Amino acid sequence: MKKTVLKAGLLPLGGLAAGALAGWIAWGNTALVLTTYTLSSGKLPKQFSGYRIAQVSDLHNAQLGKGNKKLLWMLERARPDLIAITGDLIDSRRTDLTVALDFAAETGKIAPCYYVPGNHEARVPEYGRLREGLWDRGIVVLTDEAVTIQRAGAEITLLGVEDPSFQRDDLRRDAKTVMRGKLQGLVGQEAPYIILLSHRPEWFAVYRESGVDLVLSGHTHGGQFRLPWVGGLLAPGQGLHPKYDGGCYIQGATSMVVSRGIGNSLFPFRFNNRPEVVLIQLKQAP
Repeated sequence: MKKTVLKAGLLPLGGLAAGALAGWIAWGNTALVLTTYTLSSGKLPKQFSGYRIAQVSDLHNAQLGKGNKKLLWMLERARPDLIAITGDLIDSRRTDLTVALDFAAETGKIAPCYYVPGNHEARVPEYGRLREGLWDRGIVVLTDEAVTIQRAGAEITLLGVEDPSFQRDDLRRDAKTVMRGKLQGLVGQEAPYIILLSHRPEWFAVYRESGVDLVLSGHTHGGQFRLPWVGGLLAPGQGLHPKYDGGCYIQGATSMVVSRGIGNSLFPFRFNNRPEVVLIQLKQAP
């Protein structure tokens, strides 16, 4: 019988490879990236051509640098006209209001900031304190309401909906129906251009049917593990191989940008999936 003998040199090489992989994964979980999209629409008023929106999603109480210095530096570098925070600013498993509110206070110094709550905010009794603290720091909290954004005499509409998990009847009713009902009461057809902040991307069809022009979502964490030619592996609300895991999606006249987010939650790390700040530049189509 032949015996298989491992060469002594292979074991150290295997250890080095494992160490290198672990180091690369650790780096990839904090190596923040700025992802930029330019979106055109004939409905956009010409005064808003060149308007810049920075999006932050799914912070989950993460800190990139002391006091989120790296994240704030990237937001400043993006030179946004508006900052949108699309849910899960906190994490329900390790809620830290101080981290969330300190970060929000600094974003408000960069540009006007608008926030919608996600499913993690719906889970914690501290949400009321978070909401009040955001308002105290100048952050506009949008809970199923619309505001008007003005620029050089022109207007666009910004909608914000809280996650349907805030509704007590969400377990008894279809969440998609809950979302459809929210939007029916918010979308005004007279608005020239409508932007929606909504934490969950899986209801893209509902957003499109409602006449929204641009949707900003998160929730997916980029599918957590991203593989070449495959994309994300798993996202809450969509399961395996999610359709909307991260990036820009266009159906008809509606565009949806899904942020891969910043932090992690139940699963403690990402793979091949760097945290991101999204920057959207609006452009009037000829």
